[in-house]
Amino acid sequence: MLLAVDVGNTDTVFGLYNTGVWEHIWRERSLAQESESHYASKLMLHFLEAGISFNEVNTVVLSSVVPALTPIIQKMLRSLFGDDIIVVGPNTFPGLTIAIDHPHELGADLIANAVAVFTRYQRNCVVVDFGTALTFTTVSKKGEILGVAILPGLVTAVKALFTNTAQLPEVPLKLPESAIGKNTVQSIQAGILLGYEGLVKSLIHRIRAEMGGDCIAVATGGLSSIIETLRNEFVEIDRKLTLDGLRIIGEKVGGAVTK
Repeated sequence: MLLAVDVGNTDTVFGLYNTGVWEHIWRERSLAQESESHYASKLMLHFLEAGISFNEVNTVVLSSVVPALTPIIQKMLRSLFGDDIIVVGPNTFPGLTIAIDHPHELGADLIANAVAVFTRYQRNCVVVDFGTALTFTTVSKKGEILGVAILPGLVTAVKALFTNTAQLPEVPLKLPESAIGKNTVQSIQAGILLGYEGLVKSLIHRIRAEMGGDCIAVATGGLSSIIETLRNEFVEIDRKLTLDGLRIIGEKVGGAVTK
């Protein structure tokens, strides 16, 4: 079995992969103030409920974009699975070149996304990740991560309005029927969701033009299916893309964990 751990700004995802399928995917809040034992107890409970022993895991891959939480999760994993934990960084996967100014600035989750789409398609591709941040990662058919565009994610944008504006309520992320909102909730939905629809289309089309017109788009992230009108922009919407990239890294460059 392979355990992939993706530490994000909002949630930490644990994925257990066995014989061609993700048998279990668990989510916990990413809380940097919590201890190693907190996350260990959470993971132990998940394994216990699934009837799985830690000894059945032979590869562990960790991706983290939360520096304060990285050593906590890393220490926890080593205490449970041994020292040979693969921690994803700019030099982890030799099959990809990171062609940006400062490779260490690139998020490990974006590296995993790039590994997944390059392995799957071998084509120019932009990965649109709908998470806490909305990111556009462009990968060339030669296996180069060419660069990234980053902006606040959908939930982040809505929370910014709710937090910083006294009279505006927090609203559900539901695509409105009209761009002309008739009440406060509809107005925010129109501005955020329809605005982001246009934004995503515009950035994909601009990236595609800069790639000479040959560039497919793949969507991932927890909110990748929220804006239904964007479906035709993508050849695929895969919420497990990051985990799959971590799996590929583990299978290509990792060895068995040392108990």
